[in-house]
Amino acid sequence: MVKLATARECRMYGPRLSRNRAEYMNAGVYVFSAIVLICGFAGLLLRQPILGSVLLMIGLTCIIVVNVHDLIAHLAGIDYRIGLMELDIQLPLVEIAVPVVQTLGAILFFLALLFLLIQEDKGEDHAMNMIIAGAVLWVIGSILNSCQIYERADGHVQILQQSVQIPFLTGSFLFMVAAILNSREHEQAGMLRHGLVLLTRTWIWMGTFASFLLLIGGLANVVKVFKMLQMDRLRLEKLRGGAQERLMRIREGQTPFLTEERRKWPRAMEATTEPPEAPPVPTTPYKDVLVGNS
Repeated sequence: MVKLATARECRMYGPRLSRNRAEYMNAGVYVFSAIVLICGFAGLLLRQPILGSVLLMIGLTCIIVVNVHDLIAHLAGIDYRIGLMELDIQLPLVEIAVPVVQTLGAILFFLALLFLLIQEDKGEDHAMNMIIAGAVLWVIGSILNSCQIYERADGHVQILQQSVQIPFLTGSFLFMVAAILNSREHEQAGMLRHGLVLLTRTWIWMGTFASFLLLIGGLANVVKVFKMLQMDRLRLEKLRGGAQERLMRIREGQTPFLTEERRKWPRAMEATTEPPEAPPVPTTPYKDVLVGNS
């Protein structure tokens, strides 16, 4: 669950020379996190609850890091100009809301596993609710991620985008259904189970399939990043609603050398422009001129 900024012309994953490398790393870390989630669910299936839960927490931590890094990249791409969101609706709905919602969902999921791992009796009910809330946030983030609109992209890029969005949305939905079923089984079991035993086999199997879908979406995301970076810069999407033009004007006004040059231009014009020559003033006195003419 990550919204990469490669679709936008303004993206800031670091210095210009390392920007592409940072985007590849961002996509690669997400694939790694999906693999770790699969290993964590496999540990739960093999009746290694502590190992499996620790691996799940590591995978969730990687997801949190990727989404926070992605959010910073989006904000840096617009110079942290929050006011530009009024001009481009995709900024608040996609570039900002998606990583924020996905991060919050992963944090809730992480805390739920932590409460179950330490077997805190008072936190078990809250853990079940946090698992459901985290999955719901992931579903909302996946839906918002589908709001990304390409106007200048060809059909090939559209297919790549759908190959990322559909697995993410399906996997998030499976996590939500698994969390709801797990909570109902917990209510039926009453106080007979505690700790990680509350994670039922149904939740584990559905979580495993959901993690495989996240892995498929992550691999498709890597391909998408590669294709987008190979494109010409003119084919990348710009900010809409006049936000791109306003951002360019702001950046030009804040550029030091442009401001200094603009200050030098009037001085240079004054120095190079010479005043017009005045007509020659006669040095002969006015009385002598009259006498000479007479």
